Amino acid sequence: MTIQRTSAEDNKSAKAKAKAKGKNSRKSKSGRWLWFAVGMGGIAMVSGMAGALLAVSWDSKPLQQAELSAKEAAVFDSDRISGNGFQFSQLTRPVNILVMGMSVLSSDVQNPPSETKELRYLPQVNSFDGLADVMLLIKFDPETKKIVMLSIPRDTRTEVEGHGIKKINATNVDGGPALTAKTVSNLLGGVGIDRYVRINVLGVAKLIDALGGVTVYVPKDMKYQDDSQHLYINLKAGKQHLEGNKVLQLLRFRHDELGDIGRIQRQQMVLRALIEQSLNPKTLTELPQILNTVKEHIDTNLSVEELVSLVGFGARTNRSNMQMLMLPGRFSEKNEYDASYWIPYKRAITKLMVQNFGLESASFDSEIINPARLRVAIQDSTGGDRSQIRPLIAALEQAGYRNIFISQPWGEPLETTHIVAQQGDSDSAESIRNTLGFGEVRVESTGNIGSDISIQVGKDWLLQKAMFENTAR
Repeated sequence: MTIQRTSAEDNKSAKAKAKAKGKNSRKSKSGRWLWFAVGMGGIAMVSGMAGALLAVSWDSKPLQQAELSAKEAAVFDSDRISGNGFQFSQLTRPVNILVMGMSVLSSDVQNPPSETKELRYLPQVNSFDGLADVMLLIKFDPETKKIVMLSIPRDTRTEVEGHGIKKINATNVDGGPALTAKTVSNLLGGVGIDRYVRINVLGVAKLIDALGGVTVYVPKDMKYQDDSQHLYINLKAGKQHLEGNKVLQLLRFRHDELGDIGRIQRQQMVLRALIEQSLNPKTLTELPQILNTVKEHIDTNLSVEELVSLVGFGARTNRSNMQMLMLPGRFSEKNEYDASYWIPYKRAITKLMVQNFGLESASFDSEIINPARLRVAIQDSTGGDRSQIRPLIAALEQAGYRNIFISQPWGEPLETTHIVAQQGDSDSAESIRNTLGFGEVRVESTGNIGSDISIQVGKDWLLQKAMFENTAR
């Protein structure tokens, strides 16, 4: 049957369309004005930042304190990383940033401040000439919408151009950020490094305070005293809000069985907590004040607008897309070398760089790991005895996982089980999560260092336990 429309209906329809068109037009104009306002706000913010940083232009580098030669500057990729015009705060390509944390004592510099010469201890000084005791390569990738952080242990044994085999933290002393970047690139299979950031201990404390401190779980009591440099660490285990000096104590403590590797794990815990608590649009608006507070303690070849684009990208990135890895390797054996080292595993590094940093390598073939070969560590955070996690182990064994071991309990009580991809193998971690049917996958290196996957059992397991027991019968 054909339905004929009357002229009245046509008029009514035409009016409705016109009304809708007008409404959409208003929405469109409103949207354009909204984006215009955001753009103007961004421009005002960057202008304010420029004013706060000595009235410099957007593309200048007001925080760069090192004077690099043309040859040294050429180590870093100088291509633009952020957009133009209203897109100035948009990251336009993947970018690798080498971040170095410096601990510089008065004895490390040729001309220490005069006020330190009469002291009977070695204080921290505002310099960048010391050892790079913290080293991170961070990839910001707008294509995958991920941020990947790779921690490089300070004692990593590697070849340093012109200086032979050394610990990697000494490269900054030997040749500053350029030699360090070149050494890191060579260690990691030739990956490109776009920019660098150096921040000293004095700056870290101020940065944490400028961000309002951080709430974090201290995994155990920590006590250490070094009168020679007035380093005093005294922290109690438990969840607590820490200000800058206390965070430094947590970050610098390494006097336990894992040494620097344990410190890296705690650094990753603090980084994740800072990201979750502080990396947001509000921080972006406060960036000028934050940078003004710490600018004398930072050295970087990032421009003002590049800093804005990186912080903006971080604020928009889903927290599940933030991955924290550690350079694969092992502790050197006693008497194996003239000093203690972290010995890098070259094949594992190649795999990690191909999978996470886009490195092209003809020597690496992607492979699906057999579950039977995976080293799976169980770390219980619920405080129960081992018998309560036997059904979980049985379920994993039934699914083909054969190399399962119970590790030290996880100190922080967890509501949700963490399935930690210790070596960066997120696919295997996802497979385990699918097998269990619960838990949250995390790509980080906070688990058992001898594992491929660490399952940090949370309270959600207690809700699932009865079902697993019934299935096993």
